[in-house]
Amino acid sequence: MQNAMSSTFQAPLQVPLSQSGNLRRQIKFNGVKRRPMVAAASVNVEVNDAARGSAGGLGRNNKEVMEAEKKLLVGTYNRAPVVLASGKGCKLYDAEGREYLDLSSGIAVNALGHGDADWIKAVVDQANVLTHVSNMYYSIPQIELAKRLVACSFADRVFFSNTGTEANEAAIKFARKFQRHSNPDSKEPATEFVSFTNSFHGRTMGALALTSKEHYRSPFEPVMPGVNFVEYGNIEATRKLIQPGKTAAVFVEPIQGEGGIYSATKEFLQFLRDACDDAGALLVFDEVQCGLGRTGYLWAHEHYGIFPDIMTLAKPLAGGLPIGAALVTEKVASAINYGDHGSTFAGSPLVCNAAIAVLDKISNPAFLASVSKKGHYFKETLKQKLARNPHVKDVRGLGLIIGIEFDVSATPVVDACRDSGLLVLTAGKGNVVRLVPPLIISEQELDQAVEILCKTLPVLDSNSN
Repeated sequence: MQNAMSSTFQAPLQVPLSQSGNLRRQIKFNGVKRRPMVAAASVNVEVNDAARGSAGGLGRNNKEVMEAEKKLLVGTYNRAPVVLASGKGCKLYDAEGREYLDLSSGIAVNALGHGDADWIKAVVDQANVLTHVSNMYYSIPQIELAKRLVACSFADRVFFSNTGTEANEAAIKFARKFQRHSNPDSKEPATEFVSFTNSFHGRTMGALALTSKEHYRSPFEPVMPGVNFVEYGNIEATRKLIQPGKTAAVFVEPIQGEGGIYSATKEFLQFLRDACDDAGALLVFDEVQCGLGRTGYLWAHEHYGIFPDIMTLAKPLAGGLPIGAALVTEKVASAINYGDHGSTFAGSPLVCNAAIAVLDKISNPAFLASVSKKGHYFKETLKQKLARNPHVKDVRGLGLIIGIEFDVSATPVVDACRDSGLLVLTAGKGNVVRLVPPLIISEQELDQAVEILCKTLPVLDSNSN
């Protein structure tokens, strides 16, 4: 075969978008025209100079990439008009070389920033050995990661998934199975859930049912029934909803990220712990966004000294690779049998080895102390600099998850920050700027972010009339 194809050039399938239509018609395998495999590692194909293009197949032009996205991808994302091409530390660079200070971290994912040397080594080393085997077999990195997660948390066991919404789906199933297991003689074991206003637990059908914002749920109704929403932090209203024989579990974020950076009180979380115990319900802490060092504590609930039956994790755990996890106590795990749940890709050797590198760094007490110190500095600096602005209603948060609430839409500020080289997010009802920088960010970079934010605030005056 090699001799028969010796006259052709062997190269990765990387061609400019403008050439892809012609290439699709030109590719031949042994003289037979076939549809080329997208992103094939290597194919035997005649390639001329114009078809070689740049890495990734597109030119270094923002407009070209954005136009291609409109034609090729399902329109589920209202993207910012930036094409990010590379990153290092807390800095990102677009396809044309412009620099941005990143205070979005891929929505609180890139806790170690971009291009962390230890993370890269973990990924490359593991990729050279073994990437995926499925959960039909044992693999060492998965067990090593689970061992670390159990050692540094309340949990006794771990279930791995690929995303935060999958972790919450697992928690839903585990809660219902736990009720059946704990009440074998009951004809109708508890199946309902309690969730809270401003909550966000994911976009798959079960997690979506737990998410309070109607505009996320309404296009896809009916979603999973049996979810009761109540005001976040309202003890008396919640007390009426947590009932023995009806409530399987209560889902709560110790700090709501998407909802607007609202922190629970210790009194509220302690009430939930006691009420769940009294009702035989499980308490689930969703720490997909606020967990793993972001608050200055390894887990956000450690700030309160109150512990759940299940904790769901995802975003920062593998440093940008897809992972989720449901950490559970032994009493929950005892209800789960072979085949009750599963995943093809979850807990792969590659992703777990990356997560070990992330967890080992973030769980270091000195690292967590630095997050707490920088978070306090950042919030106090923001409060001082923004105190006199009439549009600023509140600056809140813990560690390096901070929200600035305005009396008008925050979108003009987000846009102006981006134009000035700073990437931030919105939250809440669109009136909150969400700041979730890489946990490695320096005080100098935080000062730079504050300076840009302050310079952009006048755009609120022209948008509030």
